[in-house]
Amino acid sequence: MLSEQSAVTVRATLPAVGAALGEITERFYAGMFAARPELLRDLFNRGNQAAGTQRQALAGSVAAFATHLLDHPDERPDAMLSRIAHKHASLGVTPDQYAIVHEHLFAAIAEVLGDAVTPEVAAAWDEVYWLMANALIAVEKRLYEERGGAAWRPWEVVERVAETADVVTFRVRPADGGPVRGFLPGQYVSVRVPLADGARQIRQYSLSGAPGDGLRQFSVKRVHDGQAPDGEVSGHLHARVRVGEVLELSEAYGDLVLDAGDDTPLVLASAGIGVTPIVAMLGHLADSGHRAPVTVVHGDRSPADHALRTDHEAYAAKLPDATVRFWYERDAPAGAGTGYVDLADVPVAPGTRAYLCGPLPFMRTVREQLIAKGVAPADVHYEVFGPDLWLAK
Repeated sequence: MLSEQSAVTVRATLPAVGAALGEITERFYAGMFAARPELLRDLFNRGNQAAGTQRQALAGSVAAFATHLLDHPDERPDAMLSRIAHKHASLGVTPDQYAIVHEHLFAAIAEVLGDAVTPEVAAAWDEVYWLMANALIAVEKRLYEERGGAAWRPWEVVERVAETADVVTFRVRPADGGPVRGFLPGQYVSVRVPLADGARQIRQYSLSGAPGDGLRQFSVKRVHDGQAPDGEVSGHLHARVRVGEVLELSEAYGDLVLDAGDDTPLVLASAGIGVTPIVAMLGHLADSGHRAPVTVVHGDRSPADHALRTDHEAYAAKLPDATVRFWYERDAPAGAGTGYVDLADVPVAPGTRAYLCGPLPFMRTVREQLIAKGVAPADVHYEVFGPDLWLAK
């Protein structure tokens, strides 16, 4: 994929570029938002920008893509590209925006690395960028075509359910009365809301109900942990959105989707609000009569903090061969574990496929434990809420 001459140059400069990517991405975003403030106002997540997590995710993705081109010249990192493309499509990213990113990213590279960016170096990294950008554009085009375009659609809130003190479930139906396109268990939608300062911020929320009922259901955790600014969109949805309100939603996207035959053993592991796509998967398995063993694992602060717990337990109870293990940091009831999730004494059947969602430390720990129990690394799938920092560790 990468030309021979560019591969030599990228290999020689990757350590220097990789070491400077943090500063490069910081200057890139600052320059782009100064020139195009509407992108920060209406497209990019202002919370992630303030926290710096989006910069880390971008740096990790660029470094991982370049490394893959060098180590596997005849392959594309399709799994990484698919994850990014689904997120971009849910935001309505357009091909012309890649040219905007290119302009400001390469200006930042030149600013940070100075004279080290020779014409040869610039050409090589330009090739890396457009290989990645054009691959994403192609995947996003296909995703848009499959979903009838990138348009936002108005949905009316028909039910609002307080799951916990900090989690609310919204059930919505199309305000235009039109049909509801199907989705795959594990996918998410983007929700776009107008804020008091005129911004139209976008966030992704997993669909927490099983497909097929003609509605959309998503659950929102209010972000206010005291260590960072409160979540703009989650706060707005909790404080202001009631039954009868109309929200703008995208179609369903996301590549963490349940893909297993009826004879495939499964582990569905979640922590905190990561329970939402897992419950949708579990509901689908219950409705379809999945026969193979299903191990349901969840960790939370307390039973009172465990969102969708009733659905979690009820769907598992419908399966003929399900094992349910919950862990709580406090107030653990009889039969539940105390502390963090630990799979040491949890049997895992041969040929198991696993789906994980929750904080990164949780998923990394569970992944390591599953692999130690014989689960193939390729059969461990995960979803990260927010910027994907798995590659940026």
